[in-house]
Amino acid sequence: MRLARVAVDILRPVPLGLLTLRTRTLRPGKRIALIETVMESAGQEVLCARGWRIAMPDAVPVITREVDVPEIPEHSVREAFRGAYLHGYLAQIDWRFVSGTFTDPGPCKAWGRPRIPLLPGEDMTPMCRTLLLADSGSGVSMALDPMTYLSINVDLTVVLQRDPVGEWLMLDGLSTMGGTGTGLAETLLWDTQGVCGIGLQTLLVAPR
Repeated sequence: MRLARVAVDILRPVPLGLLTLRTRTLRPGKRIALIETVMESAGQEVLCARGWRIAMPDAVPVITREVDVPEIPEHSVREAFRGAYLHGYLAQIDWRFVSGTFTDPGPCKAWGRPRIPLLPGEDMTPMCRTLLLADSGSGVSMALDPMTYLSINVDLTVVLQRDPVGEWLMLDGLSTMGGTGTGLAETLLWDTQGVCGIGLQTLLVAPR
C-alpha cells in the first residue's frame, strides 16, 4: 500500500516546544485504509491529519498530462515576500523560480528542495517531502499584498497519483479569492518526470 492522500486541518498555530502525536487506524483494509494522527501541545490539539493508504496492484496503465517539464534554474533565490520571517523554514528551502517570485503577487512556478532533513539522520519519504513543500503553494502564489491583507491557510490537502522522484518538487500555484473572506490556493505538483499530484489550501482572507 502507498500513502496517496493526506489532509491536514490546522486547528491553531503550532508552537515551538514538546509535541505529542497520537495515531490510529480509522478504517483498516487490504485495499484501502484510513489513518489519523492528532498532534497536541500542552494537552491542546493543534493539528489533525488523515491519510488514505491505497493498495498497489501489479499492473495499472499510466495516464498523465502531456506537458513539457520546466528546467530547474541554476541559481537559488533567497528573497521572500514582505513581512516574511526569513529564518527557519524559508532559509532551509532551496528555491528556484521558473515564473513569478515571492515579491510579485499572482500565479507562480517554483522548484524547491529542502536543504536539511526534517528529522536529523532520517531520510524523508516522498509524501513527507511533498507535504513540507506543498504548504508553500499559497505563499508562492500569493494574490494580495501581505502587508495589507491577511491570507492564512487553515488546511492542506495533497493527493499524489504517484510518488515523486528525485529531490526537487515544483509548485505551480494559483490563488483565487471569492470576496467573502475565503480564498483557494491550487498547486500542481511536479517532479522532473511531470505532474505527480495536486495540493489544495483553504484560505482565510481579511484586511489587516
